[in-house]
Amino acid sequence: MDQLINANPNTDYKQLLTDVIKKQVVILGPAITIAKARNVKGLTVSDDGTVTDIQGAPQEIIQSLIDQFIQLSGLIVRKTMEPLLANYPDGIKLDAPIPTPIIQPIPQPVATQPVPQPTAPIQPVNTEIPIPSS
Repeated sequence: MDQLINANPNTDYKQLLTDVIKKQVVILGPAITIAKARNVKGLTVSDDGTVTDIQGAPQEIIQSLIDQFIQLSGLIVRKTMEPLLANYPDGIKLDAPIPTPIIQPIPQPVATQPVPQPTAPIQPVNTEIPIPSS
C-alpha cells in the first residue's frame, strides 16, 4: 500500500499544498484561507483545507496558491512559508510582488463647539486715564 501512495508524485504535492493551506488557516482563519485556495485554477480543496485533487503543473499550482496568500499578507506569508518550502527544493519561489499599502491621511478633528457670537454691539473703550487735579 505504501508503494502505491509513493508511486503517485502528486501525493507529495497534495501534502505540501495541504500543509501550506493549514498553516494559513492558523494565520488568516479558515474562511479566507479556503476561499483563496479555491481561487487557484487546478486545485480542489475540501472544507477542512485538505487538498483532494490537483490538475496541472504542481509547481505552478503551488506558486499560484502562495501568490494568493502573499496578496493578503505580504512578508508575513513569505516568512512563514520559507521554512516549509525549504523541504521541497523544486524551484518554488516566493517572489510575487508585495502590494504597496494604501496610506490614508489621518482625518483632522472638526471643531464641535460653535464660535460665540457677540450679543450686543461692541462699544469703544475709553483708554484715557483721568488725572486728579490738585
